[in-house]
Amino acid sequence: MSITSPENPLIRQVRKLLASAKARRRLRQAVLDGWHLLEACLDAAVPVERVLLAARMRNSAPARRLLAQVEARRVVIVADALFDALAPVEEATGVLTVIGIPHPKAAGQDCVLLLERIQDPGNLGSILRSAAAAGADAVYLSKGCADVWSARALRGGMGAQFHLALHEQVDLVAVAQSFPGVVIATSLNATDSLYDLDLRKRVALLFGNEGAGLSPTLLAAARHRVRIPMLGRVESLNAAAAVAVCLFERVRQLQAGGQALAMQDRGGDFLD
Repeated sequence: MSITSPENPLIRQVRKLLASAKARRRLRQAVLDGWHLLEACLDAAVPVERVLLAARMRNSAPARRLLAQVEARRVVIVADALFDALAPVEEATGVLTVIGIPHPKAAGQDCVLLLERIQDPGNLGSILRSAAAAGADAVYLSKGCADVWSARALRGGMGAQFHLALHEQVDLVAVAQSFPGVVIATSLNATDSLYDLDLRKRVALLFGNEGAGLSPTLLAAARHRVRIPMLGRVESLNAAAAVAVCLFERVRQLQAGGQALAMQDRGGDFLD
């Protein structure tokens, strides 16, 4: 199948999905931009509904490799000029993939993130990527957060959305109050350091809006408030950076604990 008209129903649908979070929620569909996201989607066994391929990419190596895994009837060729006008980035990648948005999968509760009003989709994508890399189980997002299935959040996440249980537009205070572990908030006014806290247990980590931070109600739901020590003359970290620091401090503690157990099993001691 080949498309040349901007009024084609599929082109109009993709344009709407790229532009509107409301349309994505209503149709439970999203659009992936690029070969990496298509590959991540196929690796995660997320069903592909349509693949739109720029005519110039028809015989490219990525197309031959990845489209071999997609039913031929789901692939459509789009005239180059039409594809470039539709693409969400200036340098069009040559492939757009329409998927059904997966329902949140069942997940553990060892490490979860609660995000309040994170408004920048690029920041949100980076946060999700760090969460997936650090082995987090689930992410809960308040109303007012950027849409995790927007094109920018998907590019920032680089496939992370397929490996996390994502819950959007939820009551974070209720989630925090029912969490079966320790609830921790980062705060510029906290006296305790992140590095003095034991993060090897079940933890829920709370992060707020890039400018305003956490709301007083959600901050009150935290059992611990911690700060991230900084040596430089800046007031605070970018939200995505703060999340990464906290998550990978937990990874460091878990790995250090595993190394200590291994040394005990061998009857050895750590060297100074």
